[in-house]
Amino acid sequence: MKAAVCTRYGPPEVVRVQEVADPTPKPGELLIRVHASTVNRTDCAYRAGQPVFVRVGIGLRGPKAAVLGNEFAGRIEAVGAGVTSFSVGDRVFGYNEGPFGTHAELLVMPEKASVAPIPDGRTYAEMAPGTEGVHYALSVINAAGIRRGQQVLVNGGTGGIGSAAIQLLRIRGAEVTAVCGPEHLDLMRQLGATTVIDRTVDDFTRLPGPYSVVIDAVGKSTFGRCRPLLEPRGVYLSTELGPKGQNPVLAMVTPLLRGKRVKFPIPRHNQQMVRNFAALIDSGQFTPVIDRTFPFDQIVDAYRYVETGQKIGNVVLALDSADH
Repeated sequence: MKAAVCTRYGPPEVVRVQEVADPTPKPGELLIRVHASTVNRTDCAYRAGQPVFVRVGIGLRGPKAAVLGNEFAGRIEAVGAGVTSFSVGDRVFGYNEGPFGTHAELLVMPEKASVAPIPDGRTYAEMAPGTEGVHYALSVINAAGIRRGQQVLVNGGTGGIGSAAIQLLRIRGAEVTAVCGPEHLDLMRQLGATTVIDRTVDDFTRLPGPYSVVIDAVGKSTFGRCRPLLEPRGVYLSTELGPKGQNPVLAMVTPLLRGKRVKFPIPRHNQQMVRNFAALIDSGQFTPVIDRTFPFDQIVDAYRYVETGQKIGNVVLALDSADH
């Protein structure tokens, strides 16, 4: 099979598409032919080995997982002994952060992993970006305990996480203020934002507020700058560690002060979560935003584009022309 192989940390050019041995499913495992995947900020961070301390877990001298990629959509090619909940030919999508391996034509996953059937009528390209950004967004929203009617500000509403967060917040009945560039104000409204802020015109940290929750989905602010926006028991959450890794530390300290707080949840994923996302996509309540699609042999260009920081929603990687 063809796979995008990364054996050392570095820029996008360290990734090479080459032939590697086909995997074989063991008992309880699925062999999936990947038709579409994504390239996202998580992939970029693991490929670069940044921040450096993450290498303790992912490989000191080079990536333990030579084939990266965490999202996929494809068709089950074979099943190992004992598999009962999936069959050969099933169209599935899912999330595989940790083991990775979705930047390849074939992927092996346990039957009980974060994988679920693709709803009828949905393409592989539509479903491939249906887990990564939205599972981070869900983690943040759940940690904040956001309820109907609360005022929530989302900075970075056009990213994979931000665009998913706005849609999930709409489902919860929150009043969303989204911050983005001038060319995407209409998109924010379409996704469910009730108020939109053009970041080139207004500094969102100087808005009057108050907000129950501020979500920084791009890691471009700090708790200190956003603190005046929050109501007395308001919550600030960021998807990034913050300057000098301050956000996890503040998440431990600020709750002790009984005022405005920082939370820094650790996302979890499982099969039921992916099935829930499938239901939301099938019902039209959630639609992954897709910026553009790159063919598999242009994965280096896909990495370069993601690292410009200009992508809108998600970048899809097409491993196969079949999209049915």
